[in-house]
Amino acid sequence: MSLSTPAFLACVFLAGALAGCRGGTAALQRPATHAPAAASAVQVWVTTADRRRLLARDADLALDEQPLRPLLIEVDANTRYQEMVGFGAAITDASATVIGRLKPAQRQALLRDLFGPPPGIGLAFVRVAIGASDFSSFHYSLDDLPAGEADPELVHFALDANHGQLTSLLRAARRINPQLRVVASPWSAPGWMKDSGNLVSGRLRPDAYGVFADYLLRYADASARAGVPIYALTVQNEPGFEPKDYPGMLFDAPSRARFITDFLGPRLAQRRQAPLILDWDHNWDHPEAPLAVLADTAAARYIAGVAWHCYYGEVQAQQQVHDAHPDKDAYLTECSGGGWSPHWSEALRQFVGHLMIGSTRAWSRGVILWNLALDEQHGPHAGGCKNCRGVVTIDSTSSHVTHNVEYYSLAHLSRFVRPGARRIDSSTGVEELQSVAFRNADDGSLVLLVQNGGSEERAFSVRNAGRSFRYQLPPGAVATFCWQPPATVTRH
Repeated sequence: MSLSTPAFLACVFLAGALAGCRGGTAALQRPATHAPAAASAVQVWVTTADRRRLLARDADLALDEQPLRPLLIEVDANTRYQEMVGFGAAITDASATVIGRLKPAQRQALLRDLFGPPPGIGLAFVRVAIGASDFSSFHYSLDDLPAGEADPELVHFALDANHGQLTSLLRAARRINPQLRVVASPWSAPGWMKDSGNLVSGRLRPDAYGVFADYLLRYADASARAGVPIYALTVQNEPGFEPKDYPGMLFDAPSRARFITDFLGPRLAQRRQAPLILDWDHNWDHPEAPLAVLADTAAARYIAGVAWHCYYGEVQAQQQVHDAHPDKDAYLTECSGGGWSPHWSEALRQFVGHLMIGSTRAWSRGVILWNLALDEQHGPHAGGCKNCRGVVTIDSTSSHVTHNVEYYSLAHLSRFVRPGARRIDSSTGVEELQSVAFRNADDGSLVLLVQNGGSEERAFSVRNAGRSFRYQLPPGAVATFCWQPPATVTRH
């Protein structure tokens, strides 16, 4: 990740949904599990800006033909948009290390909390680095050699030499959630493939394009054999940024287009059930970069979508690229909270507004935050961000697990909006009430996330298919509503 200013935009949200309209509260505030609600009832979960309520179950609401309040959110389950892959976070080497320090029973309990069904939060979409990232204890690739040597046949390629603990953790997560999907990104090609001869800085040499494509395929094959199939590959993490103290590699749009057209794309096209290719994997502030690659029709035919980061620019960049290429998917693959955004209420506001609502309304099929777990020193790491915050913090001495604002952000969608759900239409942006809605594929249940971004309580109605309910949302709070609608006819 590239975090060069503490002004960034933060991260977090709160929502909710259902699991057949079932739920309860997460981790720190967990009452008894409730039975599925009746068809005429709406279940409610709320998180407040003062943290007095954290994914807390509120009283069920009546869904009937009651008078409407002037402030109205319309939900149209007949108008559907993208299919969701899921929500989650990056399992970095740092995350694998701090989770791996836990005793077996503690580790299993945490993994069930993170990846399991209710009362777990059902994370279903994660990101991993191919080799080291800044959140590794040292810099490495999967085929390192002494200076001056090369390995064009990849004889020395090894996944488990440094990835063993990470691979083991991913297998454990997949045993808990078999629907887990993994997107993988290299922070750098091996140094011997680059003009710098080093993992830090430099560019991929044109004569190494073929062997780097083989390197990515070798990784995907090895990972699949290890029990962790790869859903999608990006060709470079943050290709427009050259970090000075951790692995990175500049990879401009013309070079990425050629690499995908002539090397990686044709190789993957020859395979059954091959990983998808996602371009960009960088910030919202330069939509012209992925647009340039997608304008190359030879490259575009191999590209399934565009991956985005949140640190600079505005989420509307996703909409801009989607409008130009509606056949290409969008994914939010990195966003971190940290010391630059220390206030819980502001982090909640930013995560919900920009990511959980903004990014999904701008066509994201999945949202992945940065580190799943870090220690109390914001690490371990070797370069890069020194004050990033994990979804959970695990104390290296006591093993105590703290659930951060990022955890509740994810829980309110990941626990209730299941893989395969469709985003549906909902009105938004009225008197600082933002919303996004989903329909689960397995039971047709509806999920609505509402954020009150204002400084005053808002009383509003929600109407769907001729029936409605009322609610009052405190300032800065977010709420998730879940209900079973009448049968409807779908239009896309």
